[in-house]
Amino acid sequence: MSSSSPLASVLFVCVHNAGRSQMAAGFLGHLAGDRVEVRSAGSVPGDRVNPSAVEAMREVGIDISAAEPKILTTEAVQASDYVITMGCGDACPIFPGKKYLDWALEDPAGKGVEAVRPIRDEIRARIEALIAEIDAQRGA
Repeated sequence: MSSSSPLASVLFVCVHNAGRSQMAAGFLGHLAGDRVEVRSAGSVPGDRVNPSAVEAMREVGIDISAAEPKILTTEAVQASDYVITMGCGDACPIFPGKKYLDWALEDPAGKGVEAVRPIRDEIRARIEALIAEIDAQRGA
């Protein structure tokens, strides 16, 4: 297996693709580098990434300011090994052979950076565990 092909592909989905899923994608890309392919999307994408999420991530040295909310597509789900939902309910299409995880995380929408920090830190812990799982499964 060449080092240029990712070990796994992960899609993060929340309703607006503006907070939780963007922070998760930011952490995964930062911590796993090119070992994991990262996507994020929303069932009803917002018009921009939550400024409090951008600020909370900036505090830990990760810049997600250029990210833009994207609509959830069937193709994105089909192309991913892991589909991690964060409160999008039944909006996520289900395909066989994918690993689905639902992370019950508080929605940071409309909250200040103080309220977003604990959500950010919980996401980071979950991302670190996910990377460990992917590495273990792929025998890295």
